[in-house]
Formats: sequence, C-alpha cells, structure tokens
Amino acid sequence: MMKKPMFSKLTGAIRNTALTAVIGAGALLTGCAATQPGSNQQGAESLPNGMKGDGHEYMLTVTRPNQLHVIDTETDQVLRSCDVPGTFGNGSIAISPDGRTAYVLTGMYENIYGFDITNCEITFSTHQSYDNVQVKSFISMAVSADGKELYTVQNPVRKHSDRFETMQPRLAVFDTSGGLKTQPVRTFPVDRRITKIAAMDNGEVVLGGGDLKAINPENGETRLITALQNWDRAPDKWVPPDAFAMHTMGEHVGEFIMPYFTIRWNGEPGDESKADFLWGHVRIDLKTGDVEMIETVPFEFIVFNWVTDPNDKNVVYGSFNQLSKHNFKTGETLGIHALDHTYYNINMTTDGKKVYVAGAGNTVSIHNPETLERIGYLKMPGDMSTSDLRLAVLK
Repeated sequence: MMKKPMFSKLTGAIRNTALTAVIGAGALLTGCAATQPGSNQQGAESLPNGMKGDGHEYMLTVTRPNQLHVIDTETDQVLRSCDVPGTFGNGSIAISPDGRTAYVLTGMYENIYGFDITNCEITFSTHQSYDNVQVKSFISMAVSADGKELYTVQNPVRKHSDRFETMQPRLAVFDTSGGLKTQPVRTFPVDRRITKIAAMDNGEVVLGGGDLKAINPENGETRLITALQNWDRAPDKWVPPDAFAMHTMGEHVGEFIMPYFTIRWNGEPGDESKADFLWGHVRIDLKTGDVEMIETVPFEFIVFNWVTDPNDKNVVYGSFNQLSKHNFKTGETLGIHALDHTYYNINMTTDGKKVYVAGAGNTVSIHNPETLERIGYLKMPGDMSTSDLRLAVLK
C-alpha cells in the first residue's frame, strides 16, 4: 500500500494539470481525409469504405490540429481521419445511438459538426455564437436516446463596447435532422458550472454540475438526482467532494459516471493522520435511472475518469500516470500498471476484452483488462490533449 498523499499538494497538482491541459488551440483545417481503409468484410457491403455494421465497434478521438479519428477495435488501426472545420477546442465527442454520427465540439468550444463516421461527410453543423453574443459549451454534449435531438449547455457572454455581460447558462436543444447551420429549437435556463451531460432513456438529460440534476428537455423542468457540493453530511466528519468532470463516457454499459475526491475525518477536522482520503463516484444507469453513490477506494491514484468493467459493475479502471483497477464494493486495488506517459482518458469495448487509454499526448495505449499489460499501441498524427475517447457501436 502506498503512503497517503497530502491533500493540499495533490489537489493542487491535479488542478494545475487539468488547467494546463485545456490551454492552446490547433490550426484551421477543413475537408475529409481517409487513411488505412478497411477490407471488404462481412456486413461491409451496406456501409461505405468497408466499415461493418451489426454492432461492430469503433473508438473515436480527436487530435490537433483538428481531426476526428475512427479506430477499428478489431484491428486496432486508424480506419479513417476526418478533418474538422475550425480551431481545436477540447475535443468533445457525442455519439448517435446508431453509432454512425459523431458530433464534435470545435471552434474554441463554440461550434458543433456532425460527421458520418463511414465517410467523413458533415451532416450537421451549428455555430452557437450570434450577433454580439459569444457562446461557449464546455465539454457538454449529448444525443437523445432516439437520436432525434442534440443537447449542449451554452454559456453566453454579451460583448458590449465597454464591458462583458455574463448571461444565464442554458440547455440548448437541436434537431439532429436540421442539417447545416442549425439553430436551437428550444432553450432552458440551467445552473452554472455544468460540464458532463448525458441523455437518459426516459428523455431527461443528466446535468453534471456542482450537484447532479436532471432536466426535461421538452419543458425545462429540473429535479435533483443527488447533491455533491451541497450534500448534507456532517462537516466535521466529511469534506465536500471535489468532482472530476473532465470527460463523458460510459456508453459501453449505458451509464453516466462522475468520479470525486473526499476526506473522511476520523478524528478532529484537519487531522490528516487519522483521516481517510477517498475516491468516490456517482453512477447513473441511463436506462433505469438507478443511482449509486459510494466512496471506498483510497486516494492513492490520480485519475480523471473511471470506466466500468461490463462484466462486473463493481470493478472500475482509471488512468493518469498509471493504469489501475479497483473493486468499489470492497475498496480493493486489483492491479496497477505503469504507463509511458500521462493519459487523461480511458474507455473499454462492450465485451470488456480491451481497455483503451488516450489523451494528453499523441498515443493510444491498449491493454488487457485482466493483467493490465499493454497489448497494442497507436501513434496518432497529433496531440489529443483533453479530447474525448468515445465508443461508437455501428448498427
């Protein structure tokens, strides 16, 4: 067991790393480029460029200067690279339920383009800023369970000649069949500081902010799912959680998961010698709406995300400078594997046979979930920085 780190040093290091990761932008690119086309295999005859349907899986990410990449999880090769218009933002991706359309946030967090991943065709676009109002969406994108609507949380600022006017954040609802230059069909006010969002099967949208809420995108009605920063635990026993809301994932098992860090004081508040430094998470089943909130894993590993093992929901994986495996039911660490550099993001295939780690650099590292040993390695054409790593299951 590793020595417990000091609270102030660790949280400061994590925050500094996260802030460093979001600085910068890439060059302007437009168009489409295909690389390493796949062979004409079973199911490919109905899809362009040799891609397979019938549940075949592709891992998607974005690299600088601004390209969306489609990785075949069977061959672990980059099948195609799509040039994304505009300047790199943070590399957020949302996937349509049929796996065919990838929505990419670009233009320094302002514009969204929808790509047909089989041929790089742009089928949807929206420029959220207008007139003297600049609109930014930070990470937050989701597609409805039926694929008919795209959701973003907009953070508008009106630019006056002598000042900036911070406006009310809002959930924007887009019709995904709207084509190019689409505008929202509805908007509703929401809280500040919302990043990770997800669409539930019941039609609600999960809002990952200071607390977790759900909003009805038809009428704007909002309900509390669970409190985080405003939880009602005794302040002399618990430190309010610091949530890690960097990326959206969980599509391989149909969940939304929000990791957080907290401290349990077993003695006097501030007495770190008797305290437990803990990782926890809020996990929402997007189909049933069931909510799990638990903290058991010792805070000895820095991670930006948890990803759930599809064969055992008690087992999660995390990555940063190490790939680690944990059982949240028992609090046991099941494995640790050193990585060649820092990786911000992590995801898995739906059968649980491969773990992918990416972000923070230009490589994707592929691992055996049983041993955590590396079984594949991809060098990408550019830095992924804070980009998503999303699984598209092509129907």
